[in-house]
Amino acid sequence: MASEKLGIGLIGAGRIGKVHGETIARRVPGARLVTICDVNTAAAQALADELGAEVSPSVEALLQHPGVDAVVICSSTDTHAPFIKLAAAAGKDIFCEKPIATDLAVIDDALQAVDQAGVKLMIGFNRRFDSNYARVKQAIVSGEIGTPQLLHIISRDPGPPPVSYIKVSGGIFLDMTIHDFDMARFLFGDVTEVYAVGAVMVDPGIGEAGDIDTAVITLKFANGAIGTIDNSRKAVYGYDQRVEAFGSAGAAASENNYSDAVTISTGDSVRRGLPLNFFMERYLAAYQTELVAFVSALRDGTPMPVTGADGRAPVVIAKAALKSLRENRPVKLSEI
Repeated sequence: MASEKLGIGLIGAGRIGKVHGETIARRVPGARLVTICDVNTAAAQALADELGAEVSPSVEALLQHPGVDAVVICSSTDTHAPFIKLAAAAGKDIFCEKPIATDLAVIDDALQAVDQAGVKLMIGFNRRFDSNYARVKQAIVSGEIGTPQLLHIISRDPGPPPVSYIKVSGGIFLDMTIHDFDMARFLFGDVTEVYAVGAVMVDPGIGEAGDIDTAVITLKFANGAIGTIDNSRKAVYGYDQRVEAFGSAGAAASENNYSDAVTISTGDSVRRGLPLNFFMERYLAAYQTELVAFVSALRDGTPMPVTGADGRAPVVIAKAALKSLRENRPVKLSEI
């Protein structure tokens, strides 16, 4: 494998599947996109034609393809764990979009299958590979900001998803805040306790579906630090993604990304453009970097940068947050 390109089979040709497929085919040295499978055969064929790949009629056929060394799973959440188990049984290394599943027993079953098969698994928490967040992490690890004390994560979407999505997504903590829970762990380490408050302030339909669209979550970390996350399903000015890590010797803060770095100053105002509008723009480079990391780990025999355990932990935090919201009290993760 050191001299040959790693052959990858892509499962899922939807929005994120298209991003990963194009990245593998055109932007990841040492990898080649071999074949694509999707329940929507037309979507798979269209993407395959664009990227010069084959189409497999089923996941089983994709896994049996002699040119496939590893798989990238971009299908719907409910298929992630079953496809991980199938890939593990076939001896294929795996990259899987988050979450593995919304049920911890299902997650544990999938992770056990990976361990028993001896294959490698990486979970797609792409924000870890964003250059801004990586720099904040470096400032923490290197001691630039001293002992970590406070963490603040702001994560607000430009608009709410359809209520039909809310009904099957598992709710805001599992479909949105899960990225922030992972970022909190990435920056400050293990979380021990969660207290969540929430409201419906954007779309009454979200409340009717049993979810919230606005939330503030307080976290306690094993190292004694404290964190806060604030979420909204609708920020009218765009995709709001900011982090501040505060410590005994200083702070590291990451601001929003913009389409340009120009500020216009006149006699009336000082202004600039709006932040990038959504995750496909904001984190496009991070998607590429994470797949480069996946392929590099396989080719070099190094540990995966985001493990199955890393994929499980934010789901536990999300479940604790939901329990806290419902019971109006702090919840220790040991209760989940």
